[in-house]
Amino acid sequence: MVKGDVNKPKGKTSAYAYFVQTCRDEHKRKTPDVPVNFSAFSKKCSERWKLLNASEKSKFDDMAKVDKVRYDKEMKNYVPPKGVGKASRKKKDPNAPKRPPSAFFVFCAEYRPTVKSESPGLSIGETAKKLGELWSKQSIKDRAPYEQKAMKLREKYEKDVAAYRAGGGASKRGPGRPTGSAKKKQASTDARLSTYSTDFNRRPKTLKASSDTQHELC
Repeated sequence: MVKGDVNKPKGKTSAYAYFVQTCRDEHKRKTPDVPVNFSAFSKKCSERWKLLNASEKSKFDDMAKVDKVRYDKEMKNYVPPKGVGKASRKKKDPNAPKRPPSAFFVFCAEYRPTVKSESPGLSIGETAKKLGELWSKQSIKDRAPYEQKAMKLREKYEKDVAAYRAGGGASKRGPGRPTGSAKKKQASTDARLSTYSTDFNRRPKTLKASSDTQHELC
């Protein structure tokens, strides 16, 4: 099995990711000697993004569009290594409701741009590991908003599945019950995250104290 292709085009960068990178550059200019506190930085970026109007967001949207053109062009010329993407997969119904993300993945969607802006050279696996470490540091109170959002998305998904089935476009399986490759993929993801969290919590206390005493973002 091929574990990564260095020739594969770099993924598309979203408008929000470009915005986060701008915030990161701004922080470096203003306080170059102050390390970034990921939690505070990510929350502040999210708050600032929500306050931007359409005109202010447009430049980041334009940057994302340009990068999408780059990505699409590179993907057209990209030839994956032997054995990649050859496995036959059951064709999915494009009209079927999309499975909702877990609380952790809702968290990842918010924090990934921050992690990538701090360490743009990280691989997908390294980024996932960093996100797992950040998630393990969140208190029950800090996790609550992500749990609530995931629960609402789950409820919406179940309603959408019911409507989808009523239209005659579904199997008899229960909503959200993964099968086959989906089960294997979920099991693999859960195992990796468990390992990341365990390894992180086994760190020497001195390192934990160092992480917890980082300066807050101004």
